[in-house]
Amino acid sequence: MVKAIKVMLIPNNVQQTKLFQYAGASRFAYNWALAREKENYEKGGRFIPDTELRKEFTRLRNSDEYAWLLNISNNVTKQAIKDACSAYKNFFKGLQRYPRFKAKKKSMPKFYQDNIKIQFSNTHVKFEGFSSSRKANKQKLNWVKLAEHGRIPTDAKYRNPRVSFDGLNWWISVCVEFPDCRDRPNHDGIGIDLGIKDLAICSDGNTYKNINKNQTVKKLEKRKRRLQRSVSRKYEHNKKGGSYCKTNNIVKKEKLLL
Repeated sequence: MVKAIKVMLIPNNVQQTKLFQYAGASRFAYNWALAREKENYEKGGRFIPDTELRKEFTRLRNSDEYAWLLNISNNVTKQAIKDACSAYKNFFKGLQRYPRFKAKKKSMPKFYQDNIKIQFSNTHVKFEGFSSSRKANKQKLNWVKLAEHGRIPTDAKYRNPRVSFDGLNWWISVCVEFPDCRDRPNHDGIGIDLGIKDLAICSDGNTYKNINKNQTVKKLEKRKRRLQRSVSRKYEHNKKGGSYCKTNNIVKKEKLLL
């Protein structure tokens, strides 16, 4: 079973700068791949596979003009090129509209993280390439704090991790593979005995407690009866004046009962 989970990130200022750099590099690689496909099509060429474009982009990032791309994880730009090729191919298959170039001001900043290299703890997520230093204090830069602790399992298989910015906060969404623990149905019968202390006792040995008999519910019921008596006394006292008028005290008690 695969479940999609989305959790907000709490990066510091340095990490937030790196996130925007990764998103900018992803947008650049996407637009570059789309422009190459469009240029090749206008010249009468056939569709360029993403494998060839990624090799060409590797040579591009090693040039002096685009040396800034060397500070970005290679998997970020590779996946952006793959996404552009998939969008271009789906257009000719009639599955979607013609893909548009991503504008810096209008498009949502987002990028991909490698599903094998990404790591999760109960409180943080480790990004690839934020810091290349092996020093412990520098390695902390790779670990970004999660807003919800323990929501994403640490020992699972991850699919398609994506990081996005909604204009206010950074988010990470990932598909997690969980073991299929659904019980297979059978045709065996079962006996159920409804009781007072216990809600139900089944013939297979399972017992289901009656929640109305626990101390928490008993205290709430007792408080409810006390409030009902208090409101009733206020009703009777208010009627002695001849005309009925709902006072603020009665309104307050009624809200507590609700």
